[in-house]
Amino acid sequence: MTSQVYFEGNRRTISHFRAYSACRDAVKTEDVARRIWMISGFWTTLFLAVLISRPAGAVPSFAQQTGQPCQACHVSAFGPQLKPYGRDFKLYGYQSTDGKSHELPIALMAQMSVTHTEADQSPPPAPHFGANDNFAVDQLSAFYAGRLPQGWGAFAQTTYDGVGRSFSIDNVDIRHASEVTLLGRDSVFGVDFNNNPTIEDAWNSTPGWGFPYNSSALAPTAAASSLVDGGLSHIVAGGGAYAMWDDTVYLAALAYLPLERRFAGRLGEGVGSTSDRYNGVIPYWRAALIHDIGASETFQIGALGLRADRYPGGDVSRGTDTINDWAVDGTWQYIGQTHVVSAHAIWLHEDQDLKASAILAGTNPKNHLNTARADLSYSYADTWTPSAQVFRTSGTADPAQYNGGANTAGYVLELAYVPWGKPSSPLYWLNARLGLQYVGYTEFNGARQHASDNNTLYANLWIALAPFGSRVRR
Repeated sequence: MTSQVYFEGNRRTISHFRAYSACRDAVKTEDVARRIWMISGFWTTLFLAVLISRPAGAVPSFAQQTGQPCQACHVSAFGPQLKPYGRDFKLYGYQSTDGKSHELPIALMAQMSVTHTEADQSPPPAPHFGANDNFAVDQLSAFYAGRLPQGWGAFAQTTYDGVGRSFSIDNVDIRHASEVTLLGRDSVFGVDFNNNPTIEDAWNSTPGWGFPYNSSALAPTAAASSLVDGGLSHIVAGGGAYAMWDDTVYLAALAYLPLERRFAGRLGEGVGSTSDRYNGVIPYWRAALIHDIGASETFQIGALGLRADRYPGGDVSRGTDTINDWAVDGTWQYIGQTHVVSAHAIWLHEDQDLKASAILAGTNPKNHLNTARADLSYSYADTWTPSAQVFRTSGTADPAQYNGGANTAGYVLELAYVPWGKPSSPLYWLNARLGLQYVGYTEFNGARQHASDNNTLYANLWIALAPFGSRVRR
């Protein structure tokens, strides 16, 4: 089906966007029954609650603006995994429109879940929660997501964390893009301001929008991770420029500054007196090559990196550590009429020059950390999407870091069901994603014995809607 998208200022033909190319063993029987009852009851209750809510023309605000259902931009008709049209929509500054006027581009989101771990956690994973089988309202978010005056566009999110019981400014991405001719080739050049390195990227192989797209805040997590792998999220702010040349070469360079501690605290980031602090400018770069095969296949291979000077534990008296991160990543995606297959991979390497930490905490003077992840997903009719991922983090043995154990390895299995978000969806005013995710560990924080105690079953419901503006056009 040919999309009727009106994409202002974009040289590409409508067909190029192909908006519709088609948003454990020894467990007692009673424990299994209780778990199944808890999960099924959770889903049923929330599903009924959604059905009796008021249909106030509520669809995600980007879909309102473009006049397209979530399926146009997103694999399985629900974010954040992007299709080609969704990547272009982002690169061109969130400017695609159906040519009609719209009210405020406000969207709302809710995430709710049940988390079960193989062994009870001691102490419990968070205040106000039990040692196991926890129900949580993970997040409640509000977005401004759409066009701004003078050709600017924004994706700005504020979130209530139901586990931490706090509000915060979440991901913010504000950009302006222009079409230019560079070396005789049609290109796009843009400027971007954000608060989370890698969220400006349009590919789902990078950390900001990588699989798994949601996970439990009440499950055990590995102690070691690279700084670029979410370590600076929402505690820095910065901007820079990006360009896509001839739909083939993508380059971006940005610079970030750490937010002042008290200011970050006012934004809800929970920066404590012993939290690490960062000094000076943090440069970030990104490069990628893209190749399309016909109208259905896309390949991308790229690299990224950043450098930061860090005051460990917030102590500015002993100088800084220096962290250098770089990564290589790749994406392959096939889009057919009813079948979408996507694969993503990334390998991250971190060099740690621990001049200050060696004095303060007795760490090794130099360490390194490597992380590898690869995932594969298959989406049928943008409705059923099974996915699988393998991951491994390894690093220098250091008794003074990560409780002495950096190595963690395992896998993620997930099945997602998205009933709506397509042109024929009867509930045009709502989109929802039901997910069942299992995380298994073969090694956890340097230990293989009892690693599986951290295995996690995570059942979740993700709802997106928009209370203002026109409904998505059929």
